[in-house]
Amino acid sequence: TFANVRIEKILKLNNKASLPKQISLNIMYSQTYFYETIHEVLKPYGISIEQFNVLRILRGQKGKPINMGTIQERMIAKTSNTTRLVDKLVAKSLVVRAVCEKNRRKMEVTITDKGLKLLDILDELVENAEHFLASNLTQEEQTQLIKLLEKIRTD
Repeated sequence: TFANVRIEKILKLNNKASLPKQISLNIMYSQTYFYETIHEVLKPYGISIEQFNVLRILRGQKGKPINMGTIQERMIAKTSNTTRLVDKLVAKSLVVRAVCEKNRRKMEVTITDKGLKLLDILDELVENAEHFLASNLTQEEQTQLIKLLEKIRTD
């Protein structure tokens, strides 16, 4: 199982890894575990985690269009190909894309009612998965983990 197994044993490392190496490997391994768990929830709906992220960003606009650059800035995975993600969402009628009236070189994207209805379903499923993923930690441990991860990202 995943719980309470040292990263060296999981990855079958020959020698004891340094603490910084253990941190790095644990974060990367855990990220994959989280990603795969959420992916399995979204998979039956034909939506990737990155597409789900785009839909949530667009919902946050409350009906106002947003340009591709702003979507890219707000993505969790900055390496995502936003144009390709939006193209797939357009093909599924979950978003619409139009030329910006103020700047004809920019494309603006808006979530559709179909996209909003799908998010209504997916939100609860993803939230349940997130609760499952955090269920081995107390509330205090969850708060501590958040603070420690934020501290790692501080310049």
